[in-house]
Amino acid sequence: MIQATPTLHRPRCWSEYDRLKRVILCPPRFLEIREVINRTQRHFAKENIDRSRAERQHRNLVNVLRDHHIEVILLDPDSRYPDQVFTRDIGFTLGPRLFVSRMEEPVRQGEENLLKAWLEREEIPYTEVSAGSIEGGDVIIDRDTVYIGDSGRTARRAIAEIRRALPHMNVISLPFPEKYLHLDCVFNPLSHREALIYPPAFYPSDLARLSSRYSLIEVTAEEQFRLGTNVLSIGNRTVLSQPINPELNTRLRRHGFTVIEVDLSEIIKSGGAFRCCTLPLLRE
Repeated sequence: MIQATPTLHRPRCWSEYDRLKRVILCPPRFLEIREVINRTQRHFAKENIDRSRAERQHRNLVNVLRDHHIEVILLDPDSRYPDQVFTRDIGFTLGPRLFVSRMEEPVRQGEENLLKAWLEREEIPYTEVSAGSIEGGDVIIDRDTVYIGDSGRTARRAIAEIRRALPHMNVISLPFPEKYLHLDCVFNPLSHREALIYPPAFYPSDLARLSSRYSLIEVTAEEQFRLGTNVLSIGNRTVLSQPINPELNTRLRRHGFTVIEVDLSEIIKSGGAFRCCTLPLLRE
């Protein structure tokens, strides 16, 4: 673990919906479906990715974030890593601690080293997960509770390591079918009382647990495939969502959310949307 650094640089996130202040992204300069590692990529493998279009969409996303006074840090793309745009997976901030992930798929292993190099240059402290693979798309925080997806990408050994590292927090494992990739593809808290969810992904007991805490806004099967749950909350009940999910956006507005529609239709062909493309360092 890196030595303690000034408070200004220390990561801090206690939810998925407090005001976003500082976040890490990576341009999709080398984005392509090189090895199929999820069902979305399988669906789009033949047509693959229009990189120029993906880069335009990503630049627009960056501009939207900056327009809302969010500090955006851009990692340098590396041609070895075609999925590097999905920065959420390589790390996750839980309270005052930033954890660096261990990637499950060989095609993605090594991305986390580029994050570590940047963190060390900036003297930002972090903790490496050592007990098994874990990806940030499976890790969701809401105050004293951490939900971790028990999926094909995150090992139970790693979940146990996070539980040991955070004894003061309630770490809840949520199993779901591997085909849904990450927990944030089927569940995403939008406030302390509301969350997006795709119910068929969960056991009835886990659905009951989640519904006892949140008013659940359901997404359809079609919206789930188009990564409807994978919105990004930037604070003040404002979310970034895709225009290809108009009915979902209408439901969100009816619940009192401000929805900013940003086109990520090219990037999502590789299996991720707004939450996948953003690694928050600071929310307050």
